[in-house]
Amino acid sequence: MPAADCQPPRILCAGIAVLDEVFRVRQVPAIDTKTDASAYVSITGGCAANAAIAIARLGGRSSFAGPLGDDKTADRILEGLAGEGVDCTGCVRGPAMSSSVSAILVNDAGERTIATYTDSNLYSVVPRDAPQLVSEAGCLLVDNRRPNFVTPICAAAQQRGIPVVLDVDKATRLDDPLLALASHLIFSGEGLRATTGMAELSEGLRAAYGKLARFVAVTDGANDALWCNSGEIHVSSAFKTKAVDTLAAGDTFHGAFALAMMEGSALPDAMRFAAAAAALKCQRFGGSSTAPTRAEVGAFLTRYG
Repeated sequence: MPAADCQPPRILCAGIAVLDEVFRVRQVPAIDTKTDASAYVSITGGCAANAAIAIARLGGRSSFAGPLGDDKTADRILEGLAGEGVDCTGCVRGPAMSSSVSAILVNDAGERTIATYTDSNLYSVVPRDAPQLVSEAGCLLVDNRRPNFVTPICAAAQQRGIPVVLDVDKATRLDDPLLALASHLIFSGEGLRATTGMAELSEGLRAAYGKLARFVAVTDGANDALWCNSGEIHVSSAFKTKAVDTLAAGDTFHGAFALAMMEGSALPDAMRFAAAAAALKCQRFGGSSTAPTRAEVGAFLTRYG
């Protein structure tokens, strides 16, 4: 962890930002039926945006860059990020474009069902000045939901020699050029299975490492995370907790991992710190708005020894 007189690491998060409309329901209703919601929040969401919020809450300095529409939805997304202390000067607002919106149902088990609307024009937006965006960052964290936007930023980060953490949230191919620009890749279980065609996560991870020859990891909800940095598969134990809301848990994991790594934690410790942050997030309803603070993660880890 950083010395008291050191500035916290600055991490640039780039990719997708969404306005999440989140409803808590007992169970997802069947087709052509109705149900009541016991809680509701309207919050900033999206992989990279959630990671930026998690980093800020954990004591890091984070910024977010991504494509948005020039609409009131974007205003609300940016307001949510600014309220968490996230710098958003790298965002590009496209004229006559609609920002992304998700309708999310979270059931009593904490599991979420998501429907997202995305204006197809957002996929063509590129950053204004990728080298400038990474010029003051110590680390870059991106998702693969907006590849045209994040690819030049990853290339600029690689050129500058800073770590690039890639959240492989969307299924792709192992020869995807974006994957080759990352120094650390973290797949979701669903993403790794769909990308490799392998049901067994350890086998999929070996295939990914064999192709990419760099740090690769996979999270799998409440199950243990796996990671590989030298051909050997390592297990990072998940913390057992009662899930209230898993929305943004994976994004919290990625943000916490990047921050811990930048603070000098060894890989096993960074994975454990990330798992603790994600477990705490799952205990509270509200997506990214209930990501934990640094003090909460510290107390949680102390409790677990």
